[in-house]
Amino acid sequence: MCGIAGFISNKSEFSQDILAEMTHSLSHRGPDGFGLKIFETDNKQIGLGHRRLSIIELTELGAQPMIWNQFSIVFNGEIYNYKELKTDLEKLGHAFSSDSDTEVLLHAYSEWGEKCLSRLIGMFAFFIYNKETEEFFIARDRTGIKPLFYYLESQTFLFASELKAFHKHPSFKKELSVKAVHAFLQYGSVPTPHCIFENCYKINPGHYIKSSVSKWDFRETAYWNVYDHYNKPKLDISIEDVKRKTEDILLSACNYRMVSDVPVGVFLSGGYDSACVTALLQKELSTPLKTFTISVPDIGLNEATFARETATLLGTNHTEIECTQAEALQIIPTLPFYYDEPFADSSAIPTTLVAKAAKNHVTVALSADGGDEVFAGYNRYEMILKYNQKINKIPAFLRKATTSLMDIVPANNIPVLKHKYNFAQRYEKVKSVLKNYSDQNVMLSLSQLFNDQQLQKICKTTIEPFTTKYNSKELMNYSMLSYLQAIDYQTYLVDDILQKVDRASMSVALESREPLLDHRIIEFVAQLPDNYKYRNGEKKWLLKEITHQYLPKEKMDRPKMGFAIPIEDWLKKDLREIVEHYLSEKIIDETNLFNTQEIIKLKNDFLNGKKEYGTKIWYLLSFMMWYDYWINNQKNLN
Repeated sequence: MCGIAGFISNKSEFSQDILAEMTHSLSHRGPDGFGLKIFETDNKQIGLGHRRLSIIELTELGAQPMIWNQFSIVFNGEIYNYKELKTDLEKLGHAFSSDSDTEVLLHAYSEWGEKCLSRLIGMFAFFIYNKETEEFFIARDRTGIKPLFYYLESQTFLFASELKAFHKHPSFKKELSVKAVHAFLQYGSVPTPHCIFENCYKINPGHYIKSSVSKWDFRETAYWNVYDHYNKPKLDISIEDVKRKTEDILLSACNYRMVSDVPVGVFLSGGYDSACVTALLQKELSTPLKTFTISVPDIGLNEATFARETATLLGTNHTEIECTQAEALQIIPTLPFYYDEPFADSSAIPTTLVAKAAKNHVTVALSADGGDEVFAGYNRYEMILKYNQKINKIPAFLRKATTSLMDIVPANNIPVLKHKYNFAQRYEKVKSVLKNYSDQNVMLSLSQLFNDQQLQKICKTTIEPFTTKYNSKELMNYSMLSYLQAIDYQTYLVDDILQKVDRASMSVALESREPLLDHRIIEFVAQLPDNYKYRNGEKKWLLKEITHQYLPKEKMDRPKMGFAIPIEDWLKKDLREIVEHYLSEKIIDETNLFNTQEIIKLKNDFLNGKKEYGTKIWYLLSFMMWYDYWINNQKNLN
């Protein structure tokens, strides 16, 4: 795992220095080495930069940019099946000088072109330049595990693993996208393919761009789509067969992600996902697997006891790492630098802590993200499935009358319930759902922190429609559960979970691998009937059944804890000073983005006891800290 950056732009005598600055801005992603290469055509320069985190082929034979014949590549990620691909290519006459997956990827592209993508098992973002034809090819993995940004304006094309590299190029215009600001405040991140800056984009997962320096055509082409697998007919398969096949794919995915020339470990919590990954790996190993658990007892984040039990039962070499609230709070000022696009998932804080702690022991750590999206584990799935039929039975006229009454009677006027935590926000979500009871609106209501009306109240400019993957119409003849899972796989997973894990792990140069996001797993599980995922009120049924073969059910059945932190309490106490600073009248006015008095009122209501506004205050604070760092250039945060 590394950092890549580069450009295609008009010739400049300073191009080498510019490329070096872009590349070195990503040094945290790759502290083990760097490389630069510039090519020239009649009127353009093509720059390729790379920061290296050495995982496979630790010698200089694995250094990048890597050049073979007319092809040059910069690559971030891992191709787990590179040894099999290497054998296939050798049969076709290719010869190799290293044991690097980068070299295999370069040869694979030279042999099969864009069709090589369908052969890859891994996580990747890469750029290949063909000096002979002046063509270039840039691609992102199927799920979006590896980030890949690009900027296109006039005669300049920039690409990088993180946005901060663009700030080092003189042609980059730092123009804020107001629509993206609005979207961030609704979702807590800027939805793919959009970006916080104008003319800046994220390449969609499962897409590539193929063009040439002279053609200058930047249309994305899809080579993989999760909806294609949800749209296939459901499999007619027995319980025993589905367990066996799922376990076989899971085991293959886990074993592939142990391929490394440096130490590998596993993040082990008290939950099913990481327990399943650990169990499958340990059964294949003759030596104890290294597992890690982090706890922050003074903020209530402590699954150490459960993880220890699991580690003991499975026989792993287990390490418990205890951190303090003070260490967690120290992460906050660094967030705007590492998350160089506004990002508001507060679990980025403990995720960074666990990455930092694990880095002292290993260079690669397997995580178990994606289990909820793939196997149906979120509580909101259960809630929607439970009430979906009941709401559908309510006549439309009665739903309309109910919402009209709710418009007249605000949440704060309802006796008893108005004192319940977060009642006002839940009240608004229920009203939104009843007004327009469609699958899309249900998902939006659950996913958005501010609805359009609430957002318009705090923003100066008109809220305009913003096309996201939530608007997708690609699913055909779907169930409610399939819809929820497929949309989450394309939205929340990509823009929140994977962005969080990538930036947190890369902040300390730790490679994070995601076995549950092996594309072969979702391709199979998407075709299974719903009752193999949600069965008799049991979420994640299939994954649990496989896990119970290695761990007793009575040891695993416990409430899901997650990675939550007491952000509301912090905002009122430890972070009160920065809340007052960044959400002050002066600082808010300077952005010219918001109706200042509405935000001041929201802040004061929160500080005076409206605890349910805590997440909204955190979103606003996260944006203002980011704005101060990247727009106002106040670099004192990091």
